[in-house]
Amino acid sequence: MKMSRKINVNLDPENDFLYHLGFDTNSQNLEEMFGDVRVVCMGGSAHRMEGFAHYMLDILGYNLPIGTKLDDMTINAHRYSFFKIGPVISVSHGMGMPSMSILLHEMIKLVTYAKCKDPIFIRLGTSGGVGVDPGTVVITDKAYNELLHNVHEFCILGKRVPREAVFDEETIKQLIACKSEEDSFDIVNGGTMGTNDFYEAQGRIDGAVCDYTQEDKLEFLYKVQAKGIKNIEMEAPMFAALTRHCGIRAADVCVTIINRLNGDQVSLSPELKHEFEMRPQIVVGRFIKELLSRE
Repeated sequence: MKMSRKINVNLDPENDFLYHLGFDTNSQNLEEMFGDVRVVCMGGSAHRMEGFAHYMLDILGYNLPIGTKLDDMTINAHRYSFFKIGPVISVSHGMGMPSMSILLHEMIKLVTYAKCKDPIFIRLGTSGGVGVDPGTVVITDKAYNELLHNVHEFCILGKRVPREAVFDEETIKQLIACKSEEDSFDIVNGGTMGTNDFYEAQGRIDGAVCDYTQEDKLEFLYKVQAKGIKNIEMEAPMFAALTRHCGIRAADVCVTIINRLNGDQVSLSPELKHEFEMRPQIVVGRFIKELLSRE
């Protein structure tokens, strides 16, 4: 199902500089460079998204010529890391909604100028589970803000503008179908809470400031759980709201690295942390292979 695209009518396709990516429509042919893109994958860590780029090289069966390597196409902009693997882009978005919002605006403009056909945006990340075992992959249907509202509030021209934060149902179903009987982990579908802070906004008691008790924290987390929220991270509401507003199919696929009902400290071994971080990549990699095989 294609969504109706709603893009800024003030854009100048002949003269636009995507400042934080280092691309422009004046000196570069973005359609020639990126017109074949079908999936844009995003994650917070530059290192992780470079690793995902190499993972996609392997599972898509692409071989780089001897003596060459994957290049970070936005290295000179000094903001994000950006790799293209055939019809797939792997790009880092930094930490939190403000950083991701900047990337997202410019990525939506990029695929628009490149005339990409129904591109799908997917975020891969880590999160804190709420009553969910560590290592579980959560595919988000609805995203909630810190007040547990299913919206993201954009502050525009001095006013709060709420936009519904819901992900594409068809894409969610296709991702869930990527579960394999051989997987050692569960895939669940549910709500995700996104916050603008890692500590107080998420009810942690191990930040530099904490003006509430352990009992207050648990009371809040059980309220979060009662809303059908499976995990907490820092990007989902804005990501869902902006992509939906622009008519971009999108999904959020995160692995839980802790069950917040049992504590706040993340204490995974490096080996287990890497194994958990690979799980969203495995699921999304299967989704991309299936998508491309149908085209």
